[in-house]
Formats: sequence, C-alpha cells, structure tokens
Amino acid sequence: MDLQTLTYIIVGATFSLYIAIAFWARATTTGEFYVAGKGIHPVANGMATAADWMSAASFISMAGLIAFKGYDASVYLMGWTGGYVLLAMLLAPYLRKFGKFTVPEFIGDRYYSQTARIVAVICLIVASITYVIGQMKGIGVAFSRFLEVDFTVGLLIGMTIVFFYAVMGGMKGITYTQIAQYCVMIFAYTVPAIFISLQLTGNAVPQLGLGSTLADGSGTTMLAKLDSVLVGIGFAEYTAQKGTSLNMVLLTLSLMIGTAGLPHVIVRFFTVPKVKDARSSAGWALVFIAILYTTAPAVGAMAIYNMIKTVQVDEVGAPQGNLAYAERPDWFKNWEKTGLLKYEDKNGDGRIQYYNDKNEEFAAQAESFGWKGNEMVKIDRDIMVLANPEIAKLPNWVIALVAAGGLAAALSTAAGLLLAISSAISHDLLKGVFRPGISEKKELLAGRIAMGGAILVAGYLGMNPPGFAAQVVALAFGLAASSLFPALMMGIFNKRANNTGAVAGMLVGLGSTLVYIFMYKGWLFIPGTNNFADTAEFWVMGIQPESFGAIGALLNFITAYVVSKVSKAPPEHIQHLVEDIRVPRGAGASSSH
Repeated sequence: MDLQTLTYIIVGATFSLYIAIAFWARATTTGEFYVAGKGIHPVANGMATAADWMSAASFISMAGLIAFKGYDASVYLMGWTGGYVLLAMLLAPYLRKFGKFTVPEFIGDRYYSQTARIVAVICLIVASITYVIGQMKGIGVAFSRFLEVDFTVGLLIGMTIVFFYAVMGGMKGITYTQIAQYCVMIFAYTVPAIFISLQLTGNAVPQLGLGSTLADGSGTTMLAKLDSVLVGIGFAEYTAQKGTSLNMVLLTLSLMIGTAGLPHVIVRFFTVPKVKDARSSAGWALVFIAILYTTAPAVGAMAIYNMIKTVQVDEVGAPQGNLAYAERPDWFKNWEKTGLLKYEDKNGDGRIQYYNDKNEEFAAQAESFGWKGNEMVKIDRDIMVLANPEIAKLPNWVIALVAAGGLAAALSTAAGLLLAISSAISHDLLKGVFRPGISEKKELLAGRIAMGGAILVAGYLGMNPPGFAAQVVALAFGLAASSLFPALMMGIFNKRANNTGAVAGMLVGLGSTLVYIFMYKGWLFIPGTNNFADTAEFWVMGIQPESFGAIGALLNFITAYVVSKVSKAPPEHIQHLVEDIRVPRGAGASSSH
C-alpha cells in the first residue's frame, strides 16, 4: 500500500477515535466543561496532563532544535521537566485544596480583588495565545506534509479540526481524548527512534544508542561521528556549548517557573477528586513525559546525522561528493511542496551543497571546491521529526504513524490551551465580573465563542510565527513565568501579599517581558515591526528574548513584595485563608461556584 493511502487510513482511524471519545464524554455542565466534574483518576490525569504538555513543541519541534543546536538545546529538556517538580511541590496541592475552577479565580479570591482577577485573565490570555501560535505552527507543518499541500492550507485545515473537537468536548471530552492521544503520540515517537537506533548502532534503546558505537564497524561512537561530520562542513561540534552560560541558566529558570505558572497545566490538577491526588498526578505526568523527553536527544542527533549523510554522499569537496538534485529522494520532494524545505543551485552544478557558509574559515575552503554558498537555503527545524523516518527509509506504516503522532501532539495541547482561554473569558470575566447572574447555558455558549475567536487570532499569527514552534512556546513560558507564577507563589506562601502588590507585580512582570520580546520579535509578533535585530549583539547584557521571563518574574516578585510592604495589609480572614491552604489535612470538597 502506498504511503499516502496508509497515512490517510492511520490518521483517519486515530481522528475517528478522538472525535468518538469527545462525543461520548461531552460536557453537559459547566463543572464538566471546565474541570471534568473533578472525577479523574490520578494515573489517567497524569497521562492526560502529559498529552496536554507534550505539544507540537515537544513532539515536532524539540528534537528539531536539538538536531540543529546540539548541547545548547538541553535547556529545553531541563526546564520543561524541572518545572513539574516545582508544580508538584509548590503549587498543585494547594491550588486543588483551594478548590476553584481557574487560576484567575484563585487570584481574584486570594487577593480579594476583581481588578487582580481581570489582570490575571489578561496575563493568562497573553501567555496562552502566544503558546497556541506555536501549536498552530506545528499543526500547519503536520497537515501540510500529511496532505501534501502548502503550509498555509495545512494550517487552515488544522484550525477547523481543532475548533470542532475542542469546542464540543470541554475539559471532560478533552481529558479522555488526551489519554488516547498520549498513547498514539508515545508509540509514534518511540517506534521510529527504536528502528533508527537499531539501524545506526545495533542498540534497540535510543537513549543508549545515542552513546553507543556505530554499527558500521568503524569503532566510532555515534556522538563522536556526528561531531566530526558537522565540523567537516563548517559547523561547531554537536556536543560543544555554543551559547552563553547566563542565557542557558535564565532560559532553564524561565521554562521551569513558566511550567509551574501555565494555566492550562495548573487547571489539570483541579480535575482530581482529592488534594493528595493532585501531587500524585504531577508525579505520574513526569513519568509519562520522561519517556518522550529522554528519547528526544537521540531522535534529534540521529535525524541530523541521517540528513547530512543523505546530501553529503562522499568526501567533502570531492566532485561527486554531493547528491545530485535530480536524484534527490522522495522525502525531499514532498517537503519541498510544503515550502518548508528549499534548495537553490548557487553554483549551477546541479548538486546539493549543505554547509555553514557563515563560518569564514570554512567558507574560504568551500570556495576552493567551487561552492558558492549553502544551497539548502531553508530547512525548517520543525520538519525534522516528521521527516526522520522517511530519511531513514523506514517502512511506510512507521512514517504514517509519525504523521498521526504529530497531529495528536499539536491538537491535544491546542485544545487544552483554548479551554484555558475560553474559561478565562466566560467564567472569570463574564460570570465573575460583568454578568454574575448569567445562566450555565449562556456561559457555555460564551466559552465556545471565545474559543473560536482565540483559534482565529492564533491561526493568523501562526502563519507568520516569531520563530520555530519550540521557540514560540518558550516565549509563552517566559510570559507565564513573569506574570502568573509570582502571584500564585506569594498568594500561597506570603500572607502579607495584598491586592495592590499582586496587581502591580503582575503588570510590571508582564509589561517588561512583553516589551523586551516585542522589541526583538516584532510588536504583537507582526513581522517587520521589531526595533532591533534578534541577534546577540543587540540583546541587553546578552539576554535573549526567550530567557527574559526569569528577569520579568524577579521584577514581579520585587514589585509585589515592596508594594505590599508599604500598603495596607490584607484583611484578617484572607490571612487565615492563606494559613489554612497550607494545612495538609482536613481538605474537604471543592467550594461551590
């Protein structure tokens, strides 16, 4: 059976399963729509959280970043998993004990202020829409390849499907759908990794294969060979640190506290029956996430190795050393159709030269070979995981399975984020502030309309995203880190923190981070509106925009602390409430809404 037909069958079967589950578990009350009726088992919730978490950034983009950045991309692994430890220890149990539907609801009640609640909604929407832009980029990449259409067409089709099942199911439908999506995703990610690890190293465990000796009889390890291949075409060693230590530390910190401040992840811990279950859910989520995250470095390294070996067929500089463009494999042609892979014959020899033409020393050597510049003028990093099994010539059913996994990853997180945006607008703003007497039916309708609007905004920005999927998601984490995390932490652990301090802190944290990001990425992420080039020479103190969330969080903490100290203390009952949240026992049922 040909690849296209097989892909349609496997993707069609998985989608039918998701839609059937969404319909079977569709929400009938606001409690089911927002928090699945608070009746999800911790293991099931851990698996759903893992699917919610392992977005297009994790499944599609992270290994692509690792492939091109090497050692430096390890910060994404450390930050995104370390954040779960923070979440499990510092936030999840306390927020579940407080027993509200949403993060802005907690902030509004804890800081006894509708203003604080509205500011929290704004922070949530800004962080979540930025995150959805990254998912939309992933959805566009996956659909464009799977349907063999242009990226924009793929994105529009993906938007329609997201709207259909996210709007229908609410949190109850999304939770059970995400359990199915996790199973599809993890199978789709690990099966090709096992095949490729066996091909290259003879070791069936990709995590071990990465450090194993190659099966070609050379006696060289996989990483040592990759280092020499990259150096041979002018790139830095794969295992070398290329960025500054300051940026690596700040980005890791930003991703960690951003994880603990992301509303669509936190709301997952409101769906379990008891406070104790919130902590065990976080533990289970980390186990399920670790399966993919420990495999990603091997996937990235083996993908870039196989891609270079495809175009560099013999010795560097030899007349026949590079693949003739006319003989390029089918995977190359298929990705060219999407516009995400582009070749330009700069020296007119009809062969594909891929090398680092920005390395002046190697560029001079390349000129002696008759090369006129790097001819792979566009390799979108987000294609690497989806192209990987095709590059390695794996069976068609494996390639089709990866397409299904990529779609599941992008759709599962997009649905969770859209629900967070929808509940912020309908539950926190409409019901909580502007129309307290609204009926459940009208509240659900408002939530679904808000979801539709969010899809349109994120889809439009996803057509011209401010970076690769994982980079855009890192910006969203920075925004969550700088705005919501300090307010949540101080709300639980500092009874002196008051409404004025919280509002001032959130506005300073969000404002400073947004301005810093927009200066380099474009105002409102619109291309061409940036004030400075997004390169190290223009960054303030060498801090890249993706890393600034940690600085924004620090400014938030300082502002909230100082303003709270010099203004009126919170009322007595709020101070008792803060002490009560931290008492481990005696947590009863959730409070009414």
